[in-house]
Amino acid sequence: MRNDPIDLQQLDARVEAKRPVYTALADKIWDLAELRFNEHQSAKAQIEQLEAEGFTVTAGIAGIPTAFIAESKVGPAEGGAKGPVIGFLGEFDALSGLSQQAGVAEPMPITAGGIGHGCGHNLLGTGAMLAAVAARDALKESGASATIRYFGCPAEEGGSGKTFMAREGVFHELDVAITWHAHAFNGAQHVASLANIQCYFRFVGKPSHAAGSPHLGRSALDAAELMNIGVNFLREHMPSDCRVHYAFTDAGGTSPNVVQGTAELLYLVRAPKVSQALQLFERVVAIAGGAAQMTETKMSYEVDKACSEIVPNNVLERTLAGCMERIGAPSMPESGRAFAEQIRKTFTEEDIASSVANAAAPEEMAEALVHEGVLPFNPSPVFIGGSTDVGDVSWIVPTVQAWGACYTIGTPFHTWQMVAQGKEELAHNGMMLAAKAMAATALEVARDPELLAAAKAEHKRRTGGKPYACPIPEGVVPPPLRGKKA
Repeated sequence: MRNDPIDLQQLDARVEAKRPVYTALADKIWDLAELRFNEHQSAKAQIEQLEAEGFTVTAGIAGIPTAFIAESKVGPAEGGAKGPVIGFLGEFDALSGLSQQAGVAEPMPITAGGIGHGCGHNLLGTGAMLAAVAARDALKESGASATIRYFGCPAEEGGSGKTFMAREGVFHELDVAITWHAHAFNGAQHVASLANIQCYFRFVGKPSHAAGSPHLGRSALDAAELMNIGVNFLREHMPSDCRVHYAFTDAGGTSPNVVQGTAELLYLVRAPKVSQALQLFERVVAIAGGAAQMTETKMSYEVDKACSEIVPNNVLERTLAGCMERIGAPSMPESGRAFAEQIRKTFTEEDIASSVANAAAPEEMAEALVHEGVLPFNPSPVFIGGSTDVGDVSWIVPTVQAWGACYTIGTPFHTWQMVAQGKEELAHNGMMLAAKAMAATALEVARDPELLAAAKAEHKRRTGGKPYACPIPEGVVPPPLRGKKA
């Protein structure tokens, strides 16, 4: 392996020079706040910036209007010589019901029931873009050969955009994939996520007057409720690290004097492995069928999306952690301390303890307002309980993820508090550190063939050399294509 270190001071200066442009872009995407597969303006804003940086952009990837690839070849690769293909994964989708004014330490929606960036994806995509640009520029200067690709990935929240992209072979040419997530801590992620399957269950019965002729009706709402009861009994008989969630998307109407003729549920089934999720899903389907039989209604179901669990990669994670430690974390900006302290007062002790535990951070970090260091690399996976479509990319290619400390310690994900902090200098600083660490990791991979070979060997060992199997059935298409020919 190469012993000459990367000039991180020069990389730091390169990234900091672009701070005004990219923090403004992150704030713009925060303002736009668009939902899954409808991030048209957010994608457009990213594409315009990438084209201004000299990247070649291909839009509409995998038939998804808001998915795109931006590419730049550097060094001898520009003349056709082979170099590693390094991918950066970016997201830009928001969440429903989380509209919130920035910089306000109490629930104060901009629009009642509106959309907000409650998971930091305005920072995530922007920071990954900045890392791709900085890595490309540094490689050009060094004379190393590589192809840099940035992937605009829609609908991570409830849509599994990357899984649809993976099924179409979008990531198969990569040698490594690099990404990050906004968090309350800095460090390299080494996590165990849950695979999942999301599915609509629809019941059709026979409407009738609920008082005058109830015997003629067959209630779809009864079927939906019986399904939920059946699944609740199932919970005792499934592995403790599995999860099953549901929401009513159609309760059949608002009139209590009608036997409801239709009802619809959206179920999300999670398990540590795709194979387990599929098995549990089949049990949920059987319960839905039983509910239909009991109520003499008809049941149908439609898989909406799915994603795989993450395949970790110690080789890349150690590399990223080392880069971040050498760069060093920024200090808490004094200008934001008062607001961070106000936000902190909205958390319970349990919120703070959970935030620390979910990052496997030392317990004493619960006393800190923000994280101003870098977590030491922990080779034991942290169980995060959630899911991400980054998992599907990680089954195809060695993948590494960073955390950047963008929020006050204790900030729960998917909350108004996270949205409120999304434009703060603290959030920008976490994004900048993540961009520097990701760019530095890309440079290490591009300069060191032995490092890349070791990462690929670990990936082959962890996957057993098995080819990627997409958990989304072949006939299921992304929502923008439903009702159209796939």
